[in-house]
Amino acid sequence: MAHLLKNVTNSIWHAFHALEGDPPGIVTKSKLKVLTANIGTLMDLYGVEKGLEHFRSTQTLTFEQFTYYLQKEVFSSLTEATPIQTCRSLEEGIDEICWLVCRKGYLDRAHPVFEDLSVYRLFRVFCLLAEIETDAAGSSYMVTMHSEEVAEVASYIVTSLGLQWDATDFSALAAAIGMFRFPTFLAVLESKYSGGGTLDNAALTEVIDDLHQIYVGDVIKKGYLTKKGYLLPTLKCFFFVLRPGELTYYKDSQQKEPSCVIQLNANCWADAAANGGKPERRFVLSTPEHRCIELVAEDHRGRLQWLAALQIAIRHSSEKIGYQRSLANQRRSSRQAAKQAYEETRLELQHERQARIAAEIQARNLAALSKEEGAKVQELEVVKRKLEVLLQEEKQALRDEEIVRGLQARVLREEWEKREQLERLQQEQQELLESEKLKRMEFEKKQQENEHQLQEAQTRLKQLEAERQSLDAELSAAREKARRAEEAQILLEAQIVVTRPLKTAERIRRTRSFVPTTKERPPSFEDLDKLAAFGRKNC
Repeated sequence: MAHLLKNVTNSIWHAFHALEGDPPGIVTKSKLKVLTANIGTLMDLYGVEKGLEHFRSTQTLTFEQFTYYLQKEVFSSLTEATPIQTCRSLEEGIDEICWLVCRKGYLDRAHPVFEDLSVYRLFRVFCLLAEIETDAAGSSYMVTMHSEEVAEVASYIVTSLGLQWDATDFSALAAAIGMFRFPTFLAVLESKYSGGGTLDNAALTEVIDDLHQIYVGDVIKKGYLTKKGYLLPTLKCFFFVLRPGELTYYKDSQQKEPSCVIQLNANCWADAAANGGKPERRFVLSTPEHRCIELVAEDHRGRLQWLAALQIAIRHSSEKIGYQRSLANQRRSSRQAAKQAYEETRLELQHERQARIAAEIQARNLAALSKEEGAKVQELEVVKRKLEVLLQEEKQALRDEEIVRGLQARVLREEWEKREQLERLQQEQQELLESEKLKRMEFEKKQQENEHQLQEAQTRLKQLEAERQSLDAELSAAREKARRAEEAQILLEAQIVVTRPLKTAERIRRTRSFVPTTKERPPSFEDLDKLAAFGRKNC
């Protein structure tokens, strides 16, 4: 049965946690065999621990793997038809087995206040109200109790002991602790909410026993009522204990052996006894087996409390989950819904804040844009005025343009006339160009001839220059020869004058007759320049 494993998962985790070694989070199969065998023996299943050897290939198991094995091999033997009382007995037995495994670590305390039995009962209450959670990585589990559930338990203990409950102080303590595991839960109750060691242990034990009956035993209400007999209409006082689906009464509050157990179901009902409209302590419980049972409370308030409790017991009589466990689940769902609503509200506020910041940024941007647009509007006004002035100028320009167009039309007409004249002149010019071209061809021909003549004249000029240079050389040589001859002649004459003056004079005269006095003059540079100028002129 799935809900039975769910109910004992927290206590199994405590046993698993007590068996953990190094590294944490895993337990060897040899240790888990003992725990599995005890659970299987309690459920009349023998040898279920042997399957652990073949379950997975590792020698260790995690808590998730171990609970999966228990669900498939152990708790699968239970069905939905299993009676509720059987499930409750199995739950109590499994809690006791798990407590035997892990109690050493929880009972070893420096300053114990509660007895060992009270600690065990608190352990069962803790396992009923606690929640199993995974860490951020999802690799390990942890059983913790919410501060709201701790406040419920602690306030019940404090008020039952006749002390004053301080909710503000507990809120500060819960905020400081944050997460309540069982050692923390036990230490807080012993150190702060057990009367400080001034109360009797019997009172503490009684309070823990009542707390255990309320949460674990699903006791909705208990107390003394007077019952009217079936055969004899006599009233007799009994101690009644009301649970979902049953009403049990005992001879006294010791609750050793029940005098009778009245089963409650949807066909039962409870109502006040009619007594002329006056407040009365009596009320009636009607059941199919016992018909009408007349009960008498201590006062009118007690009757109303018993009637409300009976209606709750009848309403929850067919449920497979215990009454206190269902209330704890409802509170857990409410906390999750509140947490989800808080997260949604936080996200919504965050979105609103982001939207507000974005709106402020957008408003600032819009303000800046409006300023820019205002400046642009002013600029546009200035541009508009300029454009109006330009428009007036353009209109005036258009009027001037029309005048100019008229003038251009007249100029175009004159231009066409001039173009016709130019075309005629161009034609005449073309004819002149043709004739000029012919003349140029003739001139080029003559120029070529003149160039040829010029080349010949230059060639001739070079020849004449060479001849002149040779003649100049001969002339120089002749002059030098004449100078030497003249010097020799003067020397000779001087010698003859001394000896033969007459003969010498005649001889000198004859010598001079043989010396050439005149010779054809070669052409000079002036003559050559005149000849070149004549050639260029002819070209």
